[in-house]
Amino acid sequence: MVYDMNPQMKERIERTIRNLEKHNIHGLFVADENELRMKLQEWIPEGSTVAVGDSMTLSETGIIEMLRNGNYHFLDKYRPGITRAEKQDIYRRSFSADTFLCSTNALTETGELYNVDGNGSRVAAMIYGPDQVIVVAGINKIVKNLEEAEERVRKTAAPLDAKRLQKKTPCVSLGYCVDCQSDDRICNDVVIIKRQFVKGRIKVIIVGKPLGY
Repeated sequence: MVYDMNPQMKERIERTIRNLEKHNIHGLFVADENELRMKLQEWIPEGSTVAVGDSMTLSETGIIEMLRNGNYHFLDKYRPGITRAEKQDIYRRSFSADTFLCSTNALTETGELYNVDGNGSRVAAMIYGPDQVIVVAGINKIVKNLEEAEERVRKTAAPLDAKRLQKKTPCVSLGYCVDCQSDDRICNDVVIIKRQFVKGRIKVIIVGKPLGY
């Protein structure tokens, strides 16, 4: 069920979920952060090992704090004072996590996940390793097709993320991607997930508000 919003967005969400399901990816809509947390607590068993990918969405919705304060073995890559070596170790241990949580750069109405990474740690875990991958996405991540997904990353997601990370890339000042060759480039690994071999391994939760970028 899609909650009260304009008919066009409602239809886009319903279409996206239908097509995700056709691709063996479970899709679900929740109205807000409270429903999101309730669903995650239902899907993630207490005592299990949980890892996360870089995501403003997980921070904005309070999921990082939920994992820190809950009864989970949380591989906390955001822990204050963490060293580069410790973070690298968490990246590798994420592949054997019971659950991997992340967001997505774009979610197509045709049921595909489009993501671009700097070092590949997020997309690698999405593809293989964790028993369960849960993708949390705001309605702003929904695009019509892969062409719009690429455009969204080049004009919105990548420039804003590079700015957040204080990278010295042209997109930080220009506001759009020029396919640079900068040493600070964060657009290195492009992954399109079109279908899952194991039905339901990837679950996508669409939250009824804009989240992340």
